[in-house]
Amino acid sequence: MKIIYRFTACLVLGLAACNPSKENSSATIDSKVDSLVNIMTLEEKVGQLTLYTSDYDVTGPHMRKGYLEDLKAGKVGAIFNALGATYTRKLQEIAVKETRLGIPLLFGYDVIHGYKTIFPIPLGETASWDLSMMEKSAQIAAAEASAEGIHWTFAPMVDIARDPRWGRISEGAGEDTYLGMQVAKARVKGFQGDLSSVNNVLACVKHYAAYGAPQAGRDYHTVDMSERMLREVYLPPYKAAIDAGAATVMTSFNEVDGVPASGNNFLLTDVLRKEWGFDGFVVTDYTSIMEMMYHGVAGDTASATALAINAGVDMDMQAGFFQDALPELVKKGIVKEEMINAAVRRILKIKFELGLFEDPYRYSNEQRQKETIMKPEFLEASRDAAKRSIVLLKNTGNTLPLSKEIKKLAIIGPLADNKKELIGPWSAQGVGANCVSVLEGIKSKVSSTTQILFAKGSEINDNVQTGFAEAVKVAKQADAVVLVVGEAAWMSGEASSRTEIDLPGVQQELANEIFKTGKPVIVVLMNGRPLAIPELDAKAGAILETWFLGTQAGNAIADVLFGDYNPSGKLPVTFPRSLGQVPIFYSMKNTGRPMEVDPHNKYTSKYLDESNYPLYPFGYGLSYTTFTYGDISLSKNSFSVNDSITVSCTITNSGSKAGEEVVQLYVHDLVGSVTRPVKELKGFTKIMLQPGESRDIQFVIKDTDLAFYRKNMTFGTEPGAFEVFVGGNSRDTKLVKFELK
Repeated sequence: MKIIYRFTACLVLGLAACNPSKENSSATIDSKVDSLVNIMTLEEKVGQLTLYTSDYDVTGPHMRKGYLEDLKAGKVGAIFNALGATYTRKLQEIAVKETRLGIPLLFGYDVIHGYKTIFPIPLGETASWDLSMMEKSAQIAAAEASAEGIHWTFAPMVDIARDPRWGRISEGAGEDTYLGMQVAKARVKGFQGDLSSVNNVLACVKHYAAYGAPQAGRDYHTVDMSERMLREVYLPPYKAAIDAGAATVMTSFNEVDGVPASGNNFLLTDVLRKEWGFDGFVVTDYTSIMEMMYHGVAGDTASATALAINAGVDMDMQAGFFQDALPELVKKGIVKEEMINAAVRRILKIKFELGLFEDPYRYSNEQRQKETIMKPEFLEASRDAAKRSIVLLKNTGNTLPLSKEIKKLAIIGPLADNKKELIGPWSAQGVGANCVSVLEGIKSKVSSTTQILFAKGSEINDNVQTGFAEAVKVAKQADAVVLVVGEAAWMSGEASSRTEIDLPGVQQELANEIFKTGKPVIVVLMNGRPLAIPELDAKAGAILETWFLGTQAGNAIADVLFGDYNPSGKLPVTFPRSLGQVPIFYSMKNTGRPMEVDPHNKYTSKYLDESNYPLYPFGYGLSYTTFTYGDISLSKNSFSVNDSITVSCTITNSGSKAGEEVVQLYVHDLVGSVTRPVKELKGFTKIMLQPGESRDIQFVIKDTDLAFYRKNMTFGTEPGAFEVFVGGNSRDTKLVKFELK
């Protein structure tokens, strides 16, 4: 029997306002929103701007007593960390049936790289350079999350990050602006899609802005950069996400130009609203309004609150400052009620667009929850994403792929038979016990005659070497060794900065002992950041970068180890040789004394004790086959503004196996009114080629692709000479020149 519900807002506005059969155009929704705002008290308006958390304990999810009382009083408009169809329905019933206006709640959660079915961490997924796959994984995450009553995910994180010490580099798309823009768009489309479907959730682009550039790589630390750097490198991925339809934006913890983001008019009003035309709502990160007092730009609750609302913040996450201070600030005239009304309208509009006024419980369906979570096709998609995210960093003498008929194979390392770490940081409701370990994946792949030998060798992060002897003994008995090493999941993600980026604990010492046996060693790396691994690179026969791959990690790694999948991943971030090179990234700028001019001259820009060059460059990744790039040809040698030029290059699979290649296009503006990067990614495409097959790849460069912030900070092009590069990574490329007139 269909349950017919009524709540005060519908009665006041007229039942047609909440009738799903009525037209739901933007103008109609705006009218409904205005009518509702007109009957709200100031306290009820502030309630819509307030976001509080639900909690967990051994008895399950629950609301704190004070928050529950606020909810019943209509002083809370959104809840995060409330999960499950039953629990979210219970809370929604309180909002709908027990408050004066019955305005439904918005439920949010950090669904970063999967909900129950866990996909590779975003940095790893970006290594696939497969945008359709990334969109699909976000769709699946949204389907599972929405089936448990969630309307809103705090993702994607689109912060450009160039310092591997920063733990949250794991949560983004790496170092490059162009690639970051494409990933941002794909993930927004995947999460949010068409909001008329209950299988989608609101996207929240974060952390606005420049959160990925903290000094010293220390989370929450100061960010300081020029406006040119901010606009050219860090802001474009946020803009791309908004252009793709992201409904919400989250402020960052850091300051920009001396002003914390949650009180920054330049970011929230001048750029976001006026320049970009964003019409969704802005939510702070956790307690960041309160934290402006620690930053030293606000002396008390009231001043921090006024700073945030007047800058353009719409919703206060967890601090409770809006609830505590806004009514009095309005009475004193420090905050205009119209600022609050505008914020309320933006939030209510999204609730209407989600259909929550039509049916507050449409996301809280227990049957859909049972039918949706961890479907077999979701697990298969997780495996597919995981294998596409693996990067082959080294493969000497065709160490890989391994034969499934190998007689004795040693599996060694603290992460070899470990499930807990595979889901990585920010893994939502993922459970390590549901993961496939590397040992399990390998056992399911090899012949029944293969003998698998296992030794843990060491823990991830202690100094105990008592397991070395057993590991060496096992290695000596084997025909080859798979050494599984890396970080624990907690070492990456929020509040997980590191001052060293090599293997933690005694894992490098363990590896050195295994290398001494003389057996072929395949290193499987698990980590949430680039690691400095020059010793592994020097001694291992093969190295696979596998990040934290999620629920199907072991199966995906086994697919690559034994050649059932030819690795196609490419690095979305530079791997340094040593920490002393950091920050190191491919799109650097030249100096007045570049080393390349005279390598033997001491007085050029270089180190005394280390190379200038990375261990593995941006865009790098090997295959079990080889790809040959022909010379680049241009449709013409010069072109004018409002025109374009076509870049062509023939790619041939010159090896013996079918494989995928990510063909990358870079440009270099040779002379500008301000200095320009030595290379900038401007396009890429991923192609599959059979052995001996060739394909002519074309890229179109428009004048807008060559635009930048000029000396006077206007955005546009300048005439002059350019270099264009095509290759399989940012280092190994073919080059020609053209001119923009």
